[in-house]
Amino acid sequence: MSSLYKNIFFDLDDTLWAFSANARDTFEEMYVKYGYARFFTSFDHFYSLYQRRNLELWEEYGQGQITKEELNRQRFLYPLEQVGQGDADLAKRFSEDFFSVIPTKKKLMPHALEVLEYLSGRYRLYILSNGFQELQCHKMRSAGIDGYFRKVILSDDIGVLKPHAEIFRYALTVTGSSVEDSLMVGDSWENDVVGAQGVGVHQAFLDVHEPLALPFEPTYHIRDLKELLSFL
Repeated sequence: MSSLYKNIFFDLDDTLWAFSANARDTFEEMYVKYGYARFFTSFDHFYSLYQRRNLELWEEYGQGQITKEELNRQRFLYPLEQVGQGDADLAKRFSEDFFSVIPTKKKLMPHALEVLEYLSGRYRLYILSNGFQELQCHKMRSAGIDGYFRKVILSDDIGVLKPHAEIFRYALTVTGSSVEDSLMVGDSWENDVVGAQGVGVHQAFLDVHEPLALPFEPTYHIRDLKELLSFL
């Protein structure tokens, strides 16, 4: 066990739980179930419209410009509006079904279980996520990883999202952790790395997307969770 760290904070989506893969699988199921092929040229046509607006809406939500309810209403309605089918009731039924199914998905990021099994006996593990309360814990139970964590800290708890310093300070306080003995592990450069660096917490950047030109070097730069075991 490294003498430097005692507490490891993990992001959840696309760091441990394979959000991108699980979300796409669920969207494809809903696309078929609700007959969306009558509106869109293909699933990819629908999904590209959804993803584009979804990113914008999350930025607006993070800046406090819209509520969680408005975020969810708009992101499911937007693709339909773009093809002249602005059926709010259909979008609502689609979204409710989507949210009931996605947390049952079980796909994890490569080596997630192996790494958690190793680390859990050596460090205090926590989740620090921007996800919604009603989904994140269900996801973890479905994937069988909930038992590895001493506490789950979510943006819903205090109404502040990563990368804001307030949520990192809150996480340190409620877990009795200090800046000096904590490590943040996550796949989002802005939310996880920049956010943790801003309060002086070391960071392990799980860089699983297209290579980025980084404005500064994170404490650790990894391409696979298994690389954590080389220094923890």
